Amino acid sequence: MKYSLTENKIILASKSKVRKDILEKNNIKCKVVAPNVDEEKIKKSLIKEGVSPEIISKNLAEAKATKVSNLYQEKLVLGADSIIDLDNEIISKPQNREEALEILKKLNGKEHFLISSVTIAKNGCMIWNYTDKAILKMKKFSEDHLKTYLSKINDNALFSYNVYQIEREGRALFSSIEGDEDTVMGLPIQGIKKYLNNIL
Repeated sequence: MKYSLTENKIILASKSKVRKDILEKNNIKCKVVAPNVDEEKIKKSLIKEGVSPEIISKNLAEAKATKVSNLYQEKLVLGADSIIDLDNEIISKPQNREEALEILKKLNGKEHFLISSVTIAKNGCMIWNYTDKAILKMKKFSEDHLKTYLSKINDNALFSYNVYQIEREGRALFSSIEGDEDTVMGLPIQGIKKYLNNIL
């Protein structure tokens, strides 16, 4: 018996509208519950331990899923996290527009990885996880061009989903994108669908 993606509502432990939209576009109904996890604290601790960017992304996704899962027993809870890996340097979300510009200047003309991890938890425990990676090559721009680009992005989008959104103006920043575009947008949906369709 296939898992009914339309009848069995899962909980999305993320405030990301893009992730919610990806799930619903694929006929997976979800309820959104903000995980309220201190991502920066976890990230800094893991960086200090010298773990890989993939492990950092996975741990953050797991932390979000299990925290919300403790509140919703017997429900499937999906947590997700995406990070930018530039030559093994983790690029965090900007806190202001000055930081956003500095991030774009770092990525300018270079290739980087976008790593997205997902975890599904039940009764407070992780029962499945998956990590996918895309490679993006940013074109070379003048600083004025980058400032103009940022002026077109509203604060909510800029601070919630990092400095580019390939589903909108951000696509024009790149000369190439290798990998699943849903992964770049923060949710490797094909892996999720395959898992959900095989658990029952």
